Amino acid sequence: MSLLTYKYYDTPEGQDIYKKAFVTTKYATLAGFAAATFDVLMFSHPKGIVNTTGRYMFYVGPLVGMATAFTVTANVAQNMRGKNDGLNYFLGGAAAGSILSAWTRSLTIALPAVCVLGGAALVKKAAVDNGWVLVPKVPPSATKTIKSVRHDWTMAKDIEELKTWTTGNK
Repeated sequence: MSLLTYKYYDTPEGQDIYKKAFVTTKYATLAGFAAATFDVLMFSHPKGIVNTTGRYMFYVGPLVGMATAFTVTANVAQNMRGKNDGLNYFLGGAAAGSILSAWTRSLTIALPAVCVLGGAALVKKAAVDNGWVLVPKVPPSATKTIKSVRHDWTMAKDIEELKTWTTGNK
């Protein structure tokens, strides 16, 4: 299986840790580039390539570290404990939360970050195990396009008998 087409849940937990780390860091890199581009264009306005690269690394580096910490911790915990349960994901989320705390250089965010990211990981694990869909796919017909003017998007149709006005044409 190609590394570029590999999905996180293609193999059981605890296997192919390097491939799983590549998948999570790929998404973290994309999110980091988006956040850094927003910051560079809207807020920080760095001067020069060195400062701009520094701003990008300020966002991309910690996000990649958080993704890697989650993946490696959750899968190593699976291998060491021999159990595939939510505690592995909570530990992974806690590892990511500790990196978030170090990134913000704030001890006051450490415990909330660990709890929130660990809890989010628990929800994701429960969704995977129980087949829940956290973000449903939107059917293409539900999105409005340039041709959506041709469709009637109203909730209720007009009742013809209640129309008492005229158009003025006789």
